[in-house]
Order: sequence, then structure tokens, then C-alpha cells
Amino acid sequence: MISELAGRAGDGVAVGVIGLIDNKEVCMTQGRLSHVERRAALRRMAAEGVDVLVIGGGITGAGVALEAVARGYRIGLVEKADFASGTSSKSTKLVHGGIRYLPQFDFALVREALIERGRLVRNAPHLVRPLGFVLPLYAENKRPLGTPIVLPGGIGMSGLLRSGLILYDVMAGRLAIAGHKHIGAQKTLELAPALKAEGLRDGFIYYDGQTDDTRLTLTVLRTAAKRGALLANYAEVLGFDFDAPANPSAIRAARVRDALTGEAWVIPAKTIINAAGAFAGRIAAMAGESRIAIRPAKGVHLTLPREVLPTTEYAVVLPETPDGRLLFIVPWNTRVTLGTTDTPGGDLDRPVATDADIDYLINTANAYLRTKLTRAHVISAWAGYRPLISPAGSDGADTAKLSRTHVVVDGPGNMITITGGKLTTYRRMAQDALDSLARREGKPVAHPTEEMPLDGAEGYRACRAALSEAAGRFGWGADVINRLSQYGSEAGVILQWCAEDPSLAARVASDLPYIMAEVVYACRREMAVTLDDVLSRRLHLNFEDWSRGIEPAPMVAQMMAHELGWSSREIEAQVARYRDRLAEGM
Repeated sequence: MISELAGRAGDGVAVGVIGLIDNKEVCMTQGRLSHVERRAALRRMAAEGVDVLVIGGGITGAGVALEAVARGYRIGLVEKADFASGTSSKSTKLVHGGIRYLPQFDFALVREALIERGRLVRNAPHLVRPLGFVLPLYAENKRPLGTPIVLPGGIGMSGLLRSGLILYDVMAGRLAIAGHKHIGAQKTLELAPALKAEGLRDGFIYYDGQTDDTRLTLTVLRTAAKRGALLANYAEVLGFDFDAPANPSAIRAARVRDALTGEAWVIPAKTIINAAGAFAGRIAAMAGESRIAIRPAKGVHLTLPREVLPTTEYAVVLPETPDGRLLFIVPWNTRVTLGTTDTPGGDLDRPVATDADIDYLINTANAYLRTKLTRAHVISAWAGYRPLISPAGSDGADTAKLSRTHVVVDGPGNMITITGGKLTTYRRMAQDALDSLARREGKPVAHPTEEMPLDGAEGYRACRAALSEAAGRFGWGADVINRLSQYGSEAGVILQWCAEDPSLAARVASDLPYIMAEVVYACRREMAVTLDDVLSRRLHLNFEDWSRGIEPAPMVAQMMAHELGWSSREIEAQVARYRDRLAEGM
């Protein structure tokens, strides 16, 4: 079975050969998406131009690239750093409808997110799995989930929460994952053993989804590349050239700098779509006066060991926080994620979890836990910025109350800007941006990605069976099988490499599910070009490893050197730069 699957998704060897998909040229050779394809993509974008140039390689930009190429446009995408290096790798890693927005009466957002959640479960079953959430109700909770009213003595609160959960289920319609359940206090403690028993009145379970946000972003990008999109990370837009004198206000091309080589490229583009997330305002300002008001909101998470914060297969919702939010305790491999905060402002280029952020999460969680967390229990603290849309003239500080909806704005230079939104709704955001372009061009509107499987979805069940078969041979536990299953049918490539070189089946860190073959995959098929790309995003060692990835860094760098042609001096430089980034709190 291993050889059969590898034969379907095997690694190409003839770099530079252009394939055809739906009669379109593709700069991705038999699944390869390496530094070689990156360089070729920049050359082709500059030489041939594109119909649409997408700025931003997070989940929104990835979605726009896929939506656009699926509609027949010639697409280029540039990202100033690594793909998913911003907010798209620093989310709570949930695919959810946003239950806390029901009490805010943001029914349209919840409905939209629930529909997109269902589509993701269907289109990417290898990446999005259903996850149950235990929702406890304590006597001290006055407004759990942000309920708009305070009931005297909490009488009737269980019924109010149940009404909200019923509405949540109904709004998902035929794309629902599963209906909620009333489980009571005793069952709540069984499924969420970290919770305290004192004051616990009731409990429920409802269902949403969980994903690896970085893997989702990379998979959407690979899906786009297989259909012909040209992609380049570490390619920063420095400005625009305008179509003077014919139309001096229209953008003719983007000026891009290769951050790895310093080379300058001019990429002609008929349309620019600005999908730069929290940086969208900066990009728009390069073309003229920005027409959007973005209020970046910092979200901080903690990674903790399961021994300290015991969990089952269920996540836990802490239903009320001092600032009117809620917190999630989410099982993640052999770790647990606790988050998130919602605070305004900060340095967008250097998102850092402060001591105050860490103390807030620990103290808020401790109010619900039977064992108390301390700073010594924290493996890592990580931060990212959500691009929230602020009403004109609003200068208040409460970003928790700003909507998570998205906007499509016609910007300066005929640029289209798409920002706001949530990880879950990335596909709908992309659809709305391309609908806007279609209306501008007088083209019929079509929605090809609504039922489009993402890369790896087809045949993933057979590949999971092959992983289980290979586990005994390579000494893998269930955690490694679950991890590799996220590659879907692409796991066949990894299995083939491990069969050819069993050393690639070894774990990168002894208590985490990542294996050395994934390092090779990241370089050959996910455009990883720095050590940080692998340790921080492809494998999450920055967040999950007690050494923050420092201990395995030399070994991983050696493997990357074989793939990328690094010298011994470059290996040392990569490790040193990674250490420096950790020291800076990144």
C-alpha cells in the first residue's frame, strides 16, 4: 500500500518541467514547491505579468489565490516573510462558528462561520476534525458566554444557555457537525478533570472543529499552486508603479524585493488584491490614502503540558472572564493550549506576549481549576494580531467588542482590499473579494471553491490506513499517525521517503509527534527556506518543545542543508538567527 500511495503522489525529480492542469501552465513540478519553484515563480511573474497579484501569504491571501485561479485568472502571490508567519500561525487553531457572538446578536457572522465550518469539514477532512467543547456553568458566573442579561441568583441560566446552544445547532443547518448535549455537573468533571467541583452547577457539550492553522494555510496554497498559481514567500512589496499618463491613478505594477537575495522585481498586474491582514492599511497607503480603519487586537496563548492541565479528548470553555470574553483549554498533541487575550495596539512587526498577558491567562484560568497554574508550568507564550475593522471615528480601547466580520474595499489605485474576518471564514472572504472583481469587470459570478477538495483530501482514508500499517515498522505511536494524517494523501510521499531511508522516520523531539521526513517535505513541497520556517511553523517546535526548538535545531538545520545546499557556515548562521529570534521573544 505504501508504494501504491507514493506512486500517486510521488516526488518529482525533473525541476523546471512545466505541467498542465486544466490546460494551464503550472510552475509546480509533480507536487514540488521548493526554493527552486519560488525563484521560478518570481521570474515568471516579472516576465509575463499576472491578472491578479495577491499581497499576503496568510490564510486570507491563500484563499484569494485559490479562488482566483479557480476562476481562470493568472495569479501571483507574494508574502514579505514566510507563509502563515503572522496571525495565521498564531490562532487558537479552531474552525468554529463563534458561539460568543450570539449574545452580541451578530447572527449573520455566526451563520456565515458555521456554513464555512461545515464546508471545511467536508472539503478538508484530513485537516479539520470535529471537537467537542465542555461548557461548565458555575454559581459565580453572571454572564457566561457574554449573555446580554444577568439573571437574579443565576436562576434559569442553564435554560438560557441551552437555548443559545439550540440556536447554534439550528443555524448550522445541514452542515452541522453534531448536536449539543446537556451533561450535568458530574459528567462535566469526568470529561474536564482539570475543572474545580466547587460551585459547579451544570454542564453542556457542543461541537466545533479543530485544525492546524499553518497546515491549513499551506494546503490551500498548494491547492492553488497545483492549479497554476505562482507563489513566493520572502518577497516584500515596496511600492507601486502607476499607469501614467493614460491613467495616473491606476496601479500598473508592484515593486517587489526578494528578501533572501536582495534582488528587485517589477511585477505587472492588472489587479492588486491586498490580503495583508493587520498590515493591509500599510499596503493601501503605498497606493494613496487608505480607506480602511484597522484596529489590530493582540491575542496571546499559552502552551502547557497535559500533566499539569489534564484534559481528555474534549476542549473546555471557561465561560466568563473579567473583560467579557471566554477562554479555551484545547488539547493539542501532548500539550494543551490556553487562550486567548484581546488587547488593542502594539508593535505589529514584533508581537510579544507580555508578563501582564501571561498573568491574565493564568489568573483567569486558575479561578476555574482545581490545580493552580504558575509561570513555571508555561512551555511557551505566543502572540498574534487580529485585523479588526473599526467604525469610522472610533478610538475606544475595547477590541473585544469589535466585530469579526470582514470587509471588501475598493482602495486607491483600483486596489481591492479584503481584511477582517476569521480563520474559519477565509474561503468566503476570498469569494467576496473575487465577486467584487467580477462585478468590476462585468464577468459572471461563479463560486468554484464551495465544494472543491483541498490538496490531500482525495484518498486520505486509504493513506491513514497505510500509516497505521507502517506504524509498527517505524515504531510510531498514535500521535505520529494522527499528525501525518493531516497531510492526507500527501502522506504517501512521506511514507515512501521513510521506506527508502528509515532514519527519516525518527522523531524530531522525543515527546512530540513530528518526524524528520517532515523537514524534507517542508523544504521540497512547502517552500521552507529558513530554519525558523520549519521549527516555528511547519513543526511548531517553537511553541511545543520545552527547549523551544533549540535542542533539535542543529539536527534540523543539517537536514535542511542537504535539501537547500547550505554550507557549514550557513548552518551555524541559521541556528544563531533562530536563537536570536527566541531571545527577542518572537
